[in-house]
Amino acid sequence: MSAGTDTGTDIGTGAGGGRDTHGRVTTSVAELAARLRSERPPVLLDVRWALGDPHGREHYAAGHIPGALYVDLDTELAAPPSPQGGRHPLPELADLQAAARRWGVEEGRPVVVYDDLGNTAAARAWWLLRFAGVADVTLLDGALGAWKAAGLELESGVPAAPAPGGVVLRPGGLPVTDADGAAELALSGLLLDARAAERYRGEVEPVDTRAGHIPGAVSAPTGENLAADGTFRPAEELRERFVAKGADRVERIGVYCGSGVTAAHQIAALALAGFEATLFPGSWSAWSADPARPAVEGSRP
Repeated sequence: MSAGTDTGTDIGTGAGGGRDTHGRVTTSVAELAARLRSERPPVLLDVRWALGDPHGREHYAAGHIPGALYVDLDTELAAPPSPQGGRHPLPELADLQAAARRWGVEEGRPVVVYDDLGNTAAARAWWLLRFAGVADVTLLDGALGAWKAAGLELESGVPAAPAPGGVVLRPGGLPVTDADGAAELALSGLLLDARAAERYRGEVEPVDTRAGHIPGAVSAPTGENLAADGTFRPAEELRERFVAKGADRVERIGVYCGSGVTAAHQIAALALAGFEATLFPGSWSAWSADPARPAVEGSRP
Protein backbone atom coordinates (compact mmCIF):
# COMPACT_ATOMS: atom_id res chain seq x y z
CA MET A 1 0.00 0.00 0.00
CA SER A 2 1.44 3.38 -0.95
CA ALA A 3 2.20 6.00 1.63
CA GLY A 4 -0.66 8.37 2.26
CA THR A 5 -3.39 5.89 1.33
CA ASP A 6 -6.52 6.54 3.37
CA THR A 7 -7.32 3.23 5.04
CA GLY A 8 -9.35 4.57 7.95
CA THR A 9 -13.00 3.84 8.53
CA ASP A 10 -15.71 6.10 9.93
CA ILE A 11 -17.37 5.31 13.23
CA GLY A 12 -20.77 3.78 12.63
CA THR A 13 -24.00 5.07 14.09
CA GLY A 14 -26.40 2.53 15.50
CA ALA A 15 -27.41 -0.98 14.55
CA GLY A 16 -28.12 0.01 10.98
CA GLY A 17 -24.42 0.63 10.38
CA GLY A 18 -24.78 4.16 9.05
CA ARG A 19 -21.85 6.55 9.02
CA ASP A 20 -21.36 9.88 10.70
CA THR A 21 -18.68 12.53 10.93
CA HIS A 22 -16.77 11.19 13.94
CA GLY A 23 -13.85 10.36 11.66
CA ARG A 24 -11.62 7.42 10.95
CA VAL A 25 -10.73 4.66 13.37
CA THR A 26 -7.34 3.57 11.99
CA THR A 27 -4.23 4.91 10.29
CA SER A 28 -1.94 2.66 8.28
CA VAL A 29 1.80 2.35 8.87
CA ALA A 30 2.49 3.79 5.43
CA GLU A 31 0.30 6.81 6.08
CA LEU A 32 1.84 7.45 9.49
CA ALA A 33 5.35 7.23 8.09
CA ALA A 34 4.48 9.85 5.47
CA ARG A 35 2.76 12.13 7.98
CA LEU A 36 5.71 11.99 10.37
CA ARG A 37 7.87 13.40 7.57
CA SER A 38 5.48 16.29 6.97
CA GLU A 39 5.80 19.85 8.28
CA ARG A 40 3.02 19.24 10.79
CA PRO A 41 3.23 15.66 12.04
CA PRO A 42 0.51 14.20 14.26
CA VAL A 43 0.81 13.85 18.00
CA LEU A 44 2.01 10.26 18.41
CA LEU A 45 1.27 8.43 21.68
CA ASP A 46 2.79 5.15 22.84
CA VAL A 47 0.49 3.44 25.38
CA ARG A 48 2.73 0.54 26.37
CA TRP A 49 0.74 -1.41 28.99
CA ALA A 50 -0.20 -5.00 29.76
CA LEU A 51 -1.97 -6.60 32.70
CA GLY A 52 0.67 -7.78 35.14
CA ASP A 53 3.53 -5.92 33.43
CA PRO A 54 4.43 -2.65 35.19
CA HIS A 55 7.39 -1.89 32.92
CA GLY A 56 5.70 -0.05 30.07
CA ARG A 57 7.89 3.01 30.42
CA GLU A 58 11.04 0.88 30.22
CA HIS A 59 9.73 -0.94 27.13
CA TYR A 60 9.03 2.43 25.53
CA ALA A 61 12.49 3.75 26.33
CA ALA A 62 14.09 0.64 24.82
CA GLY A 63 12.50 1.30 21.45
CA HIS A 64 9.57 3.34 20.11
CA ILE A 65 8.41 4.98 16.91
CA PRO A 66 10.39 8.21 16.41
CA GLY A 67 8.56 11.17 17.91
CA ALA A 68 6.22 9.09 20.06
CA LEU A 69 5.49 10.15 23.64
CA TYR A 70 4.94 7.62 26.39
CA VAL A 71 1.50 7.64 28.03
CA ASP A 72 1.01 5.91 31.37
CA LEU A 73 -2.33 4.15 31.28
CA ASP A 74 -2.63 3.70 35.04
CA THR A 75 -1.99 7.35 35.95
CA GLU A 76 -2.87 9.40 32.85
CA LEU A 77 -5.72 7.40 31.31
CA ALA A 78 -7.40 6.37 34.56
CA ALA A 79 -8.32 7.70 37.98
CA PRO A 80 -7.20 5.81 41.10
CA PRO A 81 -8.96 2.46 41.50
CA SER A 82 -11.98 2.10 43.77
CA PRO A 83 -14.64 -0.55 44.43
CA GLN A 84 -17.27 1.65 42.81
CA GLY A 85 -15.19 2.69 39.81
CA GLY A 86 -13.20 -0.47 39.27
CA ARG A 87 -9.50 -0.89 38.55
CA HIS A 88 -9.37 1.81 35.85
CA PRO A 89 -12.07 4.46 36.41
CA LEU A 90 -12.30 7.23 33.86
CA PRO A 91 -10.00 10.13 34.75
CA GLU A 92 -11.42 13.49 35.73
CA LEU A 93 -11.80 15.64 32.62
CA ALA A 94 -9.48 18.32 34.02
CA ASP A 95 -6.77 15.71 34.61
CA LEU A 96 -7.16 14.29 31.11
CA GLN A 97 -7.04 17.78 29.61
CA ALA A 98 -3.84 18.57 31.52
CA ALA A 99 -2.29 15.33 30.24
CA ALA A 100 -3.42 15.97 26.66
CA ARG A 101 -1.88 19.43 26.76
CA ARG A 102 1.39 17.92 28.06
CA TRP A 103 1.33 15.62 25.04
CA GLY A 104 1.00 18.64 22.74
CA VAL A 105 -2.60 18.04 21.68
CA GLU A 106 -4.13 21.09 19.99
CA GLU A 107 -7.41 21.81 18.26
CA GLY A 108 -7.23 20.49 14.73
CA ARG A 109 -3.98 18.53 15.15
CA PRO A 110 -4.32 14.79 14.46
CA VAL A 111 -3.45 12.24 17.14
CA VAL A 112 -2.28 8.67 16.45
CA VAL A 113 -1.99 6.10 19.24
CA TYR A 114 -0.41 2.65 19.40
CA ASP A 115 0.96 -0.01 21.75
CA ASP A 116 2.69 -3.36 21.26
CA LEU A 117 -0.39 -5.54 21.83
CA GLY A 118 -2.54 -5.00 18.77
CA ASN A 119 -3.84 -1.72 20.24
CA THR A 120 -5.74 -3.47 23.02
CA ALA A 121 -4.27 -0.94 25.49
CA ALA A 122 -3.90 2.03 23.12
CA ALA A 123 -7.63 1.88 22.41
CA ARG A 124 -8.16 3.34 25.88
CA ALA A 125 -6.45 6.56 24.77
CA TRP A 126 -8.35 6.47 21.47
CA TRP A 127 -11.68 6.12 23.28
CA LEU A 128 -10.95 8.73 25.95
CA LEU A 129 -9.89 11.38 23.48
CA ARG A 130 -12.90 10.67 21.25
CA PHE A 131 -15.13 10.80 24.31
CA ALA A 132 -13.60 14.17 25.19
CA GLY A 133 -14.24 15.67 21.77
CA VAL A 134 -10.94 15.17 19.91
CA ALA A 135 -12.21 14.44 16.41
CA ASP A 136 -9.07 13.26 14.61
CA VAL A 137 -7.60 10.48 16.74
CA THR A 138 -6.82 7.10 15.22
CA LEU A 139 -5.21 3.78 16.09
CA LEU A 140 -2.07 2.72 14.20
CA ASP A 141 -3.39 -0.42 12.55
CA GLY A 142 -1.19 -3.33 13.55
CA ALA A 143 0.40 -1.24 16.33
CA LEU A 144 4.16 -1.38 16.92
CA GLY A 145 4.41 -4.83 15.38
CA ALA A 146 3.27 -3.53 12.00
CA TRP A 147 5.80 -0.69 12.15
CA LYS A 148 8.59 -3.18 12.85
CA ALA A 149 7.34 -5.58 10.15
CA ALA A 150 7.59 -2.75 7.62
CA GLY A 151 11.28 -2.41 8.48
CA LEU A 152 10.91 1.13 9.80
CA GLU A 153 13.27 2.58 12.38
CA LEU A 154 12.81 2.88 16.11
CA GLU A 155 14.41 5.32 18.51
CA SER A 156 15.38 4.73 22.12
CA GLY A 157 15.57 6.89 25.19
CA VAL A 158 13.13 9.50 26.44
CA PRO A 159 12.70 12.61 24.28
CA ALA A 160 12.35 16.15 25.59
CA ALA A 161 8.84 17.25 26.45
CA PRO A 162 7.01 18.80 23.49
CA ALA A 163 5.61 22.30 23.42
CA PRO A 164 2.36 22.18 25.38
CA GLY A 165 -0.90 22.14 23.50
CA GLY A 166 -4.02 24.12 24.21
CA VAL A 167 -6.79 21.62 23.54
CA VAL A 168 -10.06 22.15 25.40
CA LEU A 169 -11.76 18.85 26.19
CA ARG A 170 -15.51 18.40 26.46
CA PRO A 171 -17.18 15.14 27.57
CA GLY A 172 -19.95 13.33 25.75
CA GLY A 173 -18.37 12.47 22.42
CA LEU A 174 -19.00 8.75 22.99
CA PRO A 175 -21.63 7.06 25.18
CA VAL A 176 -20.94 5.57 28.62
CA THR A 177 -23.01 3.70 31.17
CA ASP A 178 -22.81 2.50 34.75
CA ALA A 179 -23.56 -0.89 36.33
CA ASP A 180 -27.32 -0.33 36.32
CA GLY A 181 -27.19 0.68 32.68
CA ALA A 182 -25.10 -2.36 31.80
CA ALA A 183 -27.60 -4.64 33.52
CA GLU A 184 -30.40 -3.01 31.57
CA LEU A 185 -28.50 -3.30 28.28
CA ALA A 186 -28.06 -7.03 28.88
CA LEU A 187 -31.84 -7.34 29.01
CA SER A 188 -33.08 -4.88 26.38
CA GLY A 189 -30.12 -4.61 24.01
CA LEU A 190 -26.81 -6.45 23.57
CA LEU A 191 -24.07 -6.45 26.21
CA LEU A 192 -20.76 -7.86 25.00
CA ASP A 193 -18.10 -9.23 27.37
CA ALA A 194 -14.70 -8.53 25.80
CA ARG A 195 -12.64 -10.68 28.19
CA ALA A 196 -11.12 -14.04 27.29
CA ALA A 197 -13.72 -16.78 27.05
CA GLU A 198 -12.40 -18.67 30.07
CA ARG A 199 -12.86 -15.60 32.25
CA TYR A 200 -16.38 -15.10 30.89
CA ARG A 201 -17.18 -18.71 31.78
CA GLY A 202 -15.73 -18.23 35.26
CA GLU A 203 -13.11 -20.96 34.88
CA VAL A 204 -10.34 -18.55 35.87
CA GLU A 205 -10.26 -15.10 37.43
CA PRO A 206 -6.70 -13.82 37.77
CA VAL A 207 -7.36 -10.36 39.18
CA ASP A 208 -10.94 -9.53 40.20
CA THR A 209 -12.83 -10.51 43.33
CA ARG A 210 -15.31 -12.96 41.77
CA ALA A 211 -15.44 -15.14 38.68
CA GLY A 212 -18.17 -15.22 36.03
CA HIS A 213 -19.99 -12.64 33.93
CA ILE A 214 -22.86 -10.16 34.05
CA PRO A 215 -26.20 -11.97 33.61
CA GLY A 216 -27.32 -11.75 29.99
CA ALA A 217 -23.91 -10.71 28.63
CA VAL A 218 -22.61 -12.40 25.48
CA SER A 219 -19.00 -13.52 25.20
CA ALA A 220 -17.01 -11.70 22.50
CA PRO A 221 -13.26 -11.87 23.28
CA THR A 222 -11.32 -8.83 22.13
CA GLY A 223 -8.56 -10.94 20.63
CA GLU A 224 -10.94 -12.19 17.96
CA ASN A 225 -11.07 -8.68 16.48
CA LEU A 226 -7.51 -9.09 15.22
CA ALA A 227 -5.86 -10.92 12.35
CA ALA A 228 -2.73 -12.98 12.96
CA ASP A 229 -0.48 -9.98 12.23
CA GLY A 230 -2.18 -7.81 14.87
CA THR A 231 -4.14 -5.65 12.45
CA PHE A 232 -7.90 -5.39 12.67
CA ARG A 233 -9.74 -8.01 10.68
CA PRO A 234 -11.44 -6.61 7.56
CA ALA A 235 -14.60 -4.62 8.25
CA GLU A 236 -16.84 -7.18 6.57
CA GLU A 237 -15.43 -9.95 8.77
CA LEU A 238 -15.91 -7.86 11.87
CA ARG A 239 -19.47 -7.12 10.85
CA GLU A 240 -20.18 -10.82 10.37
CA ARG A 241 -18.68 -11.50 13.81
CA PHE A 242 -20.89 -8.98 15.57
CA VAL A 243 -23.99 -9.82 13.55
CA ALA A 244 -23.55 -13.39 14.72
CA LYS A 245 -23.70 -12.02 18.29
CA GLY A 246 -26.98 -10.22 17.49
CA ALA A 247 -25.67 -6.69 16.90
CA ASP A 248 -28.00 -6.09 13.95
CA ARG A 249 -31.10 -7.05 15.93
CA VAL A 250 -30.87 -4.46 18.71
CA GLU A 251 -31.01 -0.70 19.03
CA ARG A 252 -28.24 -0.42 21.64
CA ILE A 253 -24.97 -2.25 22.22
CA GLY A 254 -22.81 -2.11 25.35
CA VAL A 255 -19.33 -3.46 26.03
CA TYR A 256 -17.38 -4.28 29.18
CA CYS A 257 -14.19 -6.18 29.99
CA GLY A 258 -12.12 -6.53 33.16
CA SER A 259 -11.54 -2.84 33.86
CA GLY A 260 -12.71 -0.88 30.81
CA VAL A 261 -9.47 -1.06 28.79
CA THR A 262 -9.85 -3.81 26.20
CA ALA A 263 -13.56 -2.98 25.98
CA ALA A 264 -12.47 0.22 24.21
CA HIS A 265 -10.76 -1.94 21.59
CA GLN A 266 -14.04 -3.80 21.10
CA ILE A 267 -15.79 -0.47 20.57
CA ALA A 268 -13.22 0.41 17.90
CA ALA A 269 -13.82 -2.94 16.19
CA LEU A 270 -17.58 -2.39 16.35
CA ALA A 271 -17.06 1.04 14.81
CA LEU A 272 -15.12 -0.52 11.93
CA ALA A 273 -18.05 -2.91 11.49
CA GLY A 274 -20.54 -0.05 11.42
CA PHE A 275 -21.95 -0.21 14.95
CA GLU A 276 -21.88 2.33 17.76
CA ALA A 277 -21.45 0.95 21.28
CA THR A 278 -21.56 2.17 24.86
CA LEU A 279 -18.69 1.59 27.29
CA PHE A 280 -19.20 0.38 30.86
CA PRO A 281 -15.93 1.78 32.29
CA GLY A 282 -16.10 0.01 35.65
CA SER A 283 -16.59 -3.29 33.86
CA TRP A 284 -16.22 -6.58 35.72
CA SER A 285 -13.85 -5.11 38.30
CA ALA A 286 -16.59 -2.78 39.57
CA TRP A 287 -19.47 -5.21 39.05
CA SER A 288 -17.77 -8.07 40.91
CA ALA A 289 -16.77 -5.81 43.81
CA ASP A 290 -20.46 -5.22 44.63
CA PRO A 291 -21.81 -8.29 46.47
CA ALA A 292 -25.36 -7.29 45.51
CA ARG A 293 -24.58 -7.80 41.82
CA PRO A 294 -25.23 -11.35 40.57
CA ALA A 295 -22.60 -13.33 38.66
CA VAL A 296 -23.18 -16.12 36.15
CA GLU A 297 -20.73 -18.87 35.33
CA GLY A 298 -20.70 -21.08 32.26
CA SER A 299 -20.90 -20.47 28.53
CA ARG A 300 -24.47 -19.21 28.37
CA PRO A 301 -25.56 -15.60 28.94
